[in-house]
Amino acid sequence: MPTFRRRASVIDADRVDGPPEGPGKPADAADALALAEEAEAEAAEAEALAAAARARARAIRLRRQAQEAEGEAAAEIEANADAPEVASPDAPQGDTETSDVVAAPTQASPVDANNSDTEAIKKDIAEEPAEAEPAGKRRRWRAGRILKTLAAAIAIACTAALITLSVLMILNHRHQEADQQRRAQYAAAARQSVVTLMSLDFNKAKEDVQRIIDNSTGTFRDDFKNQADDFIKVTQESKVVTEVNVNTTAVESMSDDSAVVLVSASSRVTNAAGAKQEPRSWRLSVDVKRDGDQLKMSKVEFVP
Repeated sequence: MPTFRRRASVIDADRVDGPPEGPGKPADAADALALAEEAEAEAAEAEALAAAARARARAIRLRRQAQEAEGEAAAEIEANADAPEVASPDAPQGDTETSDVVAAPTQASPVDANNSDTEAIKKDIAEEPAEAEPAGKRRRWRAGRILKTLAAAIAIACTAALITLSVLMILNHRHQEADQQRRAQYAAAARQSVVTLMSLDFNKAKEDVQRIIDNSTGTFRDDFKNQADDFIKVTQESKVVTEVNVNTTAVESMSDDSAVVLVSASSRVTNAAGAKQEPRSWRLSVDVKRDGDQLKMSKVEFVP
């Protein structure tokens, strides 16, 4: 620590010779002297604080230089691991810079204490952000982690949306296939019902009528069964032979258990009245209904 001494220049240099003091002014002179001594003490205290700041700044610099030197020495030792170490006999013992730190306060000049200390402190403060760098790295690491998490969440959401869309498309495709399959089944059942109903041969009228009864259901079946004997008798008396071809079919409406099918058919009729292979065209509306595991005709109407 610096020595504190009273400097006569502080008092004598600023003193102005005046007229001899009168008998009533000794107290004023004593006060002035006390103020001067107080100012000198404050200046000495400021000098001591400046010296301490210089010592602290020098210690920080020395510590950093020692760390850098230690890192360089470690790198050199690692690079030259196989080479023998030769100690220099003339190497200085102790740390000269450390001794400078201890001696610095006594050798410092009071005149430039404030300027040199301010510059050293500013230099150390300018170098401090290097120590705060890990905090910035942590913030960048957290931001990167948040972005990665957000990107992963968006990727998962897009994947889930694509999977859902694919499932919906597959279900829709299966539903359409099921509808097409039911439509084809109803159309085939209506086609067969029309052929069974209109294909007659008086030689086997009973078999034809029984086939119509077996291929029908509901009210239509009950009504046709009640009139079966009369129908057989008329067919045999008129000696009717009918050949039927179905041209087109179209499903007008359908549900899970029933459908309405439009059928266009043509027939050739031969009977005892003189008709020989006479062509005729028919348009029919056939109601098809599911009866157990079969589709049967439940209603027939001729459409003009």
